[in-house]
Amino acid sequence: MRKILLVLILVPSLVAAQDEGDPILNYQKIDHKPFHFGYTLAINTMDFAIYPSRQALGNGIARPDTFPEINRLSPGIDIGIVTNFRLGKYLDFRFLPGISLGQRNLAYYSNLGSSDTSQAELNTEMNLGSTFINLPFIMRYEARRYHNLRPYIIGGVNFRWDMARNKDFNTGEGIYVKLRPFDVYLEGGMGMDFYLPYFKLSVELKLSVGMRNVLDPDKHDQNPGYVTSLDKLKSRMVSLSFHFE
Repeated sequence: MRKILLVLILVPSLVAAQDEGDPILNYQKIDHKPFHFGYTLAINTMDFAIYPSRQALGNGIARPDTFPEINRLSPGIDIGIVTNFRLGKYLDFRFLPGISLGQRNLAYYSNLGSSDTSQAELNTEMNLGSTFINLPFIMRYEARRYHNLRPYIIGGVNFRWDMARNKDFNTGEGIYVKLRPFDVYLEGGMGMDFYLPYFKLSVELKLSVGMRNVLDPDKHDQNPGYVTSLDKLKSRMVSLSFHFE
């Protein structure tokens, strides 16, 4: 968040500075290449859109023992490769394969489904780590370059495979939920290109929304309530990326 604020503060200063006299246009050749490469470093936060089952919601009288919720977000990292194909003056097609590492913290509360929410108590917390293989296909629409700055917006689809999902229950760590490995994400966001003397830096904020239910219906024999209290789990992710091209 502090990096986003820093960018928002620096951009007006850079624009004002470039208005004084004739600006020096940095690294112009990248705007004329039919394709080019680069790499990406990013930070992310992973989340679930949780759809509780009827059992978890109760009937207004019963107090369910396990109500699922996300109680905190944990930061993760992304590493990737940029492959950019120029389709037109303001339009690019990008393929950015890479990996994402992160964690989602699924918490279960007692009494949260009752009318008296102040009685809610943390029952169990499961730390579900993930290592995604990312295969995103992105369209990028750019505004006109203004001196050494260029804003843009993106949209596309990302195919993700979770290599580190919990394939089996881990009773030692108290994990009684399993996840499906494959998901399809719709992605959208915006960014800003900064043309530097020897390369282009793009700072990009992106939202990814998973389309598939990643909850595995398999239930633990002794603790089935952790799965039966869930109807669906859908993945979400917000990332702040730095593309070096």
